[in-house]
This record gives sequence, C-alpha cells and structure tokens, in this order.
Amino acid sequence: MASSASPTRAEVAAMIDHTLLAPGATPDDVAALIYEARELGVLAVCVSPSMLPVQAPGLVVATVAGFPSGKHHSLVKGAEARLAVDQGAAEVDMVIDVGAALAGDYNAVLADILTVREAMGDRAVLKVIIEAAALPDEAIVEVCRVAERAGANFVKTSTGFHPAGGASVHAVELMAATVGGRLGVKASGGIRTAEAAAELIAAGSTRLGLSKSREVLDGFPA
Repeated sequence: MASSASPTRAEVAAMIDHTLLAPGATPDDVAALIYEARELGVLAVCVSPSMLPVQAPGLVVATVAGFPSGKHHSLVKGAEARLAVDQGAAEVDMVIDVGAALAGDYNAVLADILTVREAMGDRAVLKVIIEAAALPDEAIVEVCRVAERAGANFVKTSTGFHPAGGASVHAVELMAATVGGRLGVKASGGIRTAEAAAELIAAGSTRLGLSKSREVLDGFPA
C-alpha cells in the first residue's frame, strides 16, 4: 500500500503516460499531445503504433500492441512490439488474450506474453494489460503471476476500451499485492479526476494512463 499522504502535482505528473489512442487521431493531434505533455511535465506519451516514429525529446515514448482486443496472434503482437521498438518506442503496453484468462488457460497467457517479451528483447519496458474489470479476482492474481514469470515490467488494469470498465481501486490493490513491488502497476481507463487518481495511487498504482491529464493534475496541490 502506498503512502496515504496526498502527492503533489509534480509527483503525479512524473507517473503519467499522457495517452492518445483514439482511432481518429491525426499527426497534428499527436503533435498537440507532445506539446501538452511537455507543458504539463508528465513522464511519457503513449500513442498508437501507426503514429511512430515521433519526435518527443525529454519524454518517454510508449505505444501499444494487440490493442485493444488482445485477440491478435501472439506472433503478430510480437512483430508489432518489435517494430515499435525499432521505431523508437521505449515502452510497449500489450493486451493479453482476455478470453484465455477467463477460460483459465494461463499457459496460453504466459506464452502470449513471452512471445512479445522475446520479440522485444530487453530493449524496452513491457507493460501487460490484463483488463481487470473483465476478470474475476482469482484470474487477476494468476495473470499477474504469469506476467511476472514472463518477464514483464508492469501489469496494467485496462485498455480503456473494454465495456466491462477501466481501473478500480480493488483491482489495483489486488494487482499490487500480487506483484509485491517487483513489477510496476499501471492504472488506466476512466481516470478523469484528481480524487480518482489519488485513490488509485494510494491503492498501489505506480503509473497512471490518462487522456485527461490536465484535468487530473489541476486537482493536485503545487
């Protein structure tokens, strides 16, 4: 469990992946995202792989693989991740096959993540999106364990596109307890207020995926 003390605006900014994954995003939209990210002092920008490469000096560049359904073949996810890293991505957020997790086929989930990890090598940070809102607690725990075994650096709650919902305090607490500080925990999906962000940080989030970063940050003390 993180400290109950309220973090400052700068501390929260240093945890944010400022995100633009809308299907209709244009190069001008990405340029605006990068400009705003610098203005806000956030850690990273996260864009769709088709928007790479981008010029964002001073910012971590992140992208996604197998997004948003996770139903891509593992080899396709791996190729997508490898190409993204070749094009300058320092972090890749991959989506698991949620159906495999729901079916209890954790070996398939392990193989999926391993394929991406091996395709990327150790050149970039790997975050594993588990769609926690769609999974029962026991599956959340097992998928987090599998992600750790496969060499992931983070587990992440959500794509923000699944109808089951986005980040929740309960899921973050469960994920954080399972990985025990050995992996980061990224909360993403539906976080639109400082209050929601603060609750997720207190629950154990070490990174936040936000598309409304300014609105969230404006609620934290300078």
